[in-house]
Amino acid sequence: MELIPRPRRELAPGAVHLPDWLDCTEQRRLLAACREWSPGMRHQRLPNGGVMSVRMVCLGWHWAPYRYTKVLDDGSAVLPFPNWLGDLGRRAVTAAGFAPDYRPDIALVNFYDADAKMGLHQDKDERALDPVVSFSLGDTAVFRFGNTENRGRPWTDVELRSGDLVVFGGESRLAYHGITKVLPGTADPDLGLTGRLNITLRASGMD
Repeated sequence: MELIPRPRRELAPGAVHLPDWLDCTEQRRLLAACREWSPGMRHQRLPNGGVMSVRMVCLGWHWAPYRYTKVLDDGSAVLPFPNWLGDLGRRAVTAAGFAPDYRPDIALVNFYDADAKMGLHQDKDERALDPVVSFSLGDTAVFRFGNTENRGRPWTDVELRSGDLVVFGGESRLAYHGITKVLPGTADPDLGLTGRLNITLRASGMD
């Protein structure tokens, strides 16, 4: 419990950080679900031959850089997107000030160990430009939220702690963003998670 609660913050027009949005019960429920999905986690190989440092599993649609498919690389079906996660996403966008008619059908679940990072990138492989919803669990990470033109400045760095919510849409929907570092050992021991989980919801705009 924060002695002085962290305030809601606008990172850019259309981009909102809501600290401690998930309570302890919701964090544990989300963590339990991530553990059910975790056998499918893998390091994604990029077209240039590089391998991402995070481990990822997808729900609803499989992100195979840089496109979406309904099957994994081994030909098996992607895990389904659960209705309760869509309900959580609608609550999130409403809390952030967006219209509640949000219908996400993609979840990217990323696990960060102490050395993992995520380079600045745009979420632009979807056909829809509905808001992106991001939940954080476990260790604190430094989240860099940039501009829509390039990976350079201006950007804003903010610490995302377990339970934090970030929603970005509107004119910030295609902003570059990433994780510059994870701060090991910063998670609440009662949560029972070493490392960081990030669950990102998106609307594909595809049938």
